Amino acid sequence: MIERPTARNRKDTVTDRERDSSAGTGDESTGMRGMAFPPPETWPTGRLLSAAARRVERAWDAYLGQWGLTHASVPVLVVLARGSLSQREIAAHMHVTEQTIGRVLRGLQASGHITRAPHPGDRRRHVVALTKEGRDALTALDHAQSVEALIGSSLTASETAQLRSLLIRMLADLPAGEDTDRT
Repeated sequence: MIERPTARNRKDTVTDRERDSSAGTGDESTGMRGMAFPPPETWPTGRLLSAAARRVERAWDAYLGQWGLTHASVPVLVVLARGSLSQREIAAHMHVTEQTIGRVLRGLQASGHITRAPHPGDRRRHVVALTKEGRDALTALDHAQSVEALIGSSLTASETAQLRSLLIRMLADLPAGEDTDRT
């Protein structure tokens, strides 16, 4: 029986894990001159989407950093823009646990975007509300042109609209899983 070369028995074979841990932007494997290896044209669609999403997410995180926010905190501000709620109610709106929301709320409170006050009728609960700073940040970060620019300039307005339509259709069709960006 002839043994076929595999990553386990060939020292000159580079595994996907080794390629993925090489220098670069963290979302593609790079070769000697900073070129992706294998080239993105050969990647499956899921990998392309994942790499593009990571780049856009890094740009989004940097954009949100101007207001001391994270991608996890923005949906909480959106929920609170409708009115004050308890931590439990926010978690229910976000489809996450109270513990998860608790961490996000601590960060938002420390940065001055929300307040937490004892509930008037239940000592075990707190009422969470947006501060003026939180409301101002939510308004300021929603500058459509700045947000759309985060995807880069390689797509025309028509292509961006088509991409949006396709992504919305995909999101509607794919199972939500642990997705918390429902706002």
